[in-house]
Amino acid sequence: MKAQTIGIIIAPLIGCIIAGLFGRKVGRIWSHRAAIAGVAISFLLSSIVFIQVVTNGGTYNEHIYTWVGTGNFHLEIGFLIDHLSALMMMVVSFVSLMVHIYTIGYMDDDPGYQRFFSYIALFTFSMLMLVMANNFLQLFIGWEVMGLISYLLIGFWYKKESAIYANLKAFLVNRVGDIGFLLGIACVLMYTGSLDYGEVFGAVPSLSEKTISLFPNTSYAVPTVIGILLFIGAMGKSAQMPLHVWLPDSMEGPTPISALIHAATMVTAGIFMVARMSPIYELSETALGVVLIIGACTAFFMGLVGIVQNDIKRVIAYSTLSQLGYMTVALGVSAYSASVFHLMTHAFFKALLFLGAGSVIIAMHHEQDMMKMGGLKKYMPITYWTMIIGALALIGFPGFSGFFSKDSIIEAVHLSNMPGSSFAYLMVISGVFVTAFYTFRMLFLTFHGEERMDEHTKNHLKESPYVITIPLIFLAIPSIIVGVYIKTLLFDNFFGEAIVVLPIHNVLEEMGAELHEGVIPFILEGFKGLPFLLAASGVISAWFLYIAYPELPNQIKSRCHLIHWTLINKYGFDRFNEIFFAGGFRYIGNLFSRFGERLLIDGLLVNGSARVVSITAQISRHLQSGYLFHYAFAMILGLLFLIGGFVIYKG
Repeated sequence: MKAQTIGIIIAPLIGCIIAGLFGRKVGRIWSHRAAIAGVAISFLLSSIVFIQVVTNGGTYNEHIYTWVGTGNFHLEIGFLIDHLSALMMMVVSFVSLMVHIYTIGYMDDDPGYQRFFSYIALFTFSMLMLVMANNFLQLFIGWEVMGLISYLLIGFWYKKESAIYANLKAFLVNRVGDIGFLLGIACVLMYTGSLDYGEVFGAVPSLSEKTISLFPNTSYAVPTVIGILLFIGAMGKSAQMPLHVWLPDSMEGPTPISALIHAATMVTAGIFMVARMSPIYELSETALGVVLIIGACTAFFMGLVGIVQNDIKRVIAYSTLSQLGYMTVALGVSAYSASVFHLMTHAFFKALLFLGAGSVIIAMHHEQDMMKMGGLKKYMPITYWTMIIGALALIGFPGFSGFFSKDSIIEAVHLSNMPGSSFAYLMVISGVFVTAFYTFRMLFLTFHGEERMDEHTKNHLKESPYVITIPLIFLAIPSIIVGVYIKTLLFDNFFGEAIVVLPIHNVLEEMGAELHEGVIPFILEGFKGLPFLLAASGVISAWFLYIAYPELPNQIKSRCHLIHWTLINKYGFDRFNEIFFAGGFRYIGNLFSRFGERLLIDGLLVNGSARVVSITAQISRHLQSGYLFHYAFAMILGLLFLIGGFVIYKG
């Protein structure tokens, strides 16, 4: 398996190098062929590894290269292939392959064609490095490389001022999270003496009795501190409140990278990391409680913001924030398997929705405002029906993949006794209505109703080329069918030792009894549940407001001005960051510039020392009079001082 795992990592990296360094020589066609071939090889090998792991069981864990070694401590590069990482490798490589193929059509006229393929291939490489890591060093390397590439991709159109602002924002916000992540890794090393997963998890039980003092006269359990610090890193990558502000602005990048970031890479890295660290989190209900509450707030409140967005990509972006909140809530109630399951299903239908939105944007000549669309169903049937499939999966319609994973999370929260679970359940169950409402609002405004585009755009409307629609079809298939594996993934101990859950926290075990009759009865039962009723209410409300009575939204907006203002300003997070952090640091910088640089350095040290030398020179020049008797008198005085000093010393 060693050769296969190395091939999974190296193949997209080679594609990146060919497209990036030799793109001008080999041309556009061979650049995309190299990048796509690299990811395709990675997907093929990932599929083989997945089948081997599922069929043969067991875990492959091997160190490939020792980077630094001193005494008993080593920093190494290695691979851990178990059911968790094998599943993630399949999802990442498949979605990335679809995005690569789609990019041929979407970026066809872009002058940075080769550069874009190089970036997305490297992005895939970094995510695979992260999920296949068997130690914290490699995890951190993949984590940071992904942050760098996201910076380059979000700001890919670097001549747009908004794109530069967005990529800088993403980079800085993620650095805030990474400080916590790095401190968490430092704590792991300090208390276990290792960065290797196997050694760290083996030493975890001994950490439950250890405490750490962060402030005078205080003590905290080590697993709690480590868990919260690591989760701060996850908050940055997986865009949890209040470190979520970068994700909507990442829409400034081309649509293929929006799909890749929001579906299978980067934002899911934080979810994967917490699931991988389940042995640590199981020792701290405090850390789990923090994860639960933050995830619940993100799931509901970010979904509300999606209701007032008119940019089609931003609606889906806020949907991603909300769904990441659902995954985080599942982590908080120790339903790690349900979180990873939703991560997988979400990767398919969210990539489908983003790429479908990109298809619409191409047809609309890069117009993203839904208020300038409408009636596109008859012009773009493939895009429409695939997006319908993605939307039904997103809202959790029974039978679609999102139904199985999302309802599993809601039920797990309902059954949990974790502190804060009642609040979390209220948030996630309310979020079902919100999700259905903004999702079908987007579909109704885009594909139904009156045609609001200009005549030139209307006359040139047509379905996107096959290189764009084929990835949509391939993503629509798993968006429908992968949910049927719910029993295997959640209740048959599929992940084995990769995920650790204490018996007191095992809410999924109680849920498993409901599936003993099979998937079909489970689906039929779903039509009777509260989530379905709320989702149906959301769809009907969207139809009522945007199809039946399209004049009502403006009336509601005028009467609920304060609520609309709050949502359109995203609860003031951006404004607060602008004033408090950006403005505060600018003020401190100006303060240091004014008093530190100008007064202290320039005024006192540089110009001040020059003035001291000048004054000293002005005084000392009077000693050089040119008269011989002055010098003789000075010599006599000097001699008298020397003799006087000698006499005093001897006396």
